[in-house]
Amino acid sequence: MKNESEKTVLNPTVIKLGLISLFADIASEMLYPITPIFLTTVIGASMASVGFIEGFAEATASLLKTFAGMWSDQILKRKPFIIIGYLFSALSKPLIGFASTWPHVLFARSLDRIGKGLRTPPRDALLAEAVSEKKRGAAFGWHRAMDTMGAVIGPLLAILYLSLSNDLRIIFYWALVPGLISVGIAFLISDKKTHLPSANRQKIQFFEFRSLSPSFKSYLIAWTVFAMTNSSDAFLLMKAKSVGIPLIEVILLYCFYNLVYAWLSPYFGHLSDRIGRKPVLILGLLVFAAVYVGFSIATDRWHFWILFGVYGFYMSATDGVGKAFAVDLVDPKKKATGLGLFGTLTGVATLIASTVSGVLWDQFGSTISFLYGSLGAVLSVVLLLIFVRTDSKSSMLKFNQ
Repeated sequence: MKNESEKTVLNPTVIKLGLISLFADIASEMLYPITPIFLTTVIGASMASVGFIEGFAEATASLLKTFAGMWSDQILKRKPFIIIGYLFSALSKPLIGFASTWPHVLFARSLDRIGKGLRTPPRDALLAEAVSEKKRGAAFGWHRAMDTMGAVIGPLLAILYLSLSNDLRIIFYWALVPGLISVGIAFLISDKKTHLPSANRQKIQFFEFRSLSPSFKSYLIAWTVFAMTNSSDAFLLMKAKSVGIPLIEVILLYCFYNLVYAWLSPYFGHLSDRIGRKPVLILGLLVFAAVYVGFSIATDRWHFWILFGVYGFYMSATDGVGKAFAVDLVDPKKKATGLGLFGTLTGVATLIASTVSGVLWDQFGSTISFLYGSLGAVLSVVLLLIFVRTDSKSSMLKFNQ
């Protein structure tokens, strides 16, 4: 019988996980729109270096996600991974402020993403376990909303700081404060009480790809194709900056995108619970393809305000919904493992996407870089349409086997 708290979407576990992500995102997003500009103007890095740093950092996180997910499932513990992961991310922030070359930034960003790799699959598994299956999409949607509100507040704090000082380094030190608050809240969460035979506590079992269901494998293939062309959002910020938009306005554009993302995430999460994940994901990917075409030709300020807003629409329809879909398709006893593998493939693909996009930008200009991303989204939609069918007896979506 379900625990009473699992019947409510906004139960104590979901709220605490949301607050943890809120403060962690305030710390991260104070810096995210500033970091590529810091790299290119203060340190003198190229766009290829910016793309490599973002891609490598995400890949570092991703390589840990499958391992962290397997370990968490094996010992049925989520909380230690969450605490340590958010602590690493908090401590990485001031290290960027001390950087004098781009490899220093690469090290700090990698430490930040190591923390993300350790915490994300166990955190998302705990989130899935906190509600009933029928409310899973809604829980992920609300968590994305609280997480993304941090991405609204953080850049606004960055603007406040920049109105008082032109020293970009100091803001990296201030980001430590909300990061440590998120760690403090992490100590207040509780692991779900589940009996685990002592024999299962002895070692971490090696993960076998062949043990996955055909449906989950098909989903991973379709999503990874998209991820291999979906470069870091830093490219969107640099595109806006390249047409002459002032730094403060670039940050406001980023806030606007995140505000739309936070506002719509609960809606799309609820919608995916009612009509299934597939149509919501396809809608989001088609919007992404259109937005990237728009970024490839955008030249005026008003273009970017529209594009960043619509980009928030895409994120709200794919981020939480994509994770909920992954949980739907894996063994209930391997939620964190499945989420970890999903994150690992996504991150490694992001390394390819960001590096290729950076090289394309340097060699041929931003237009080709964005068209590359748009093409990947269209190909992913085609794969979803070919290999995914809707079971008429259920609102959940299943892949052809």
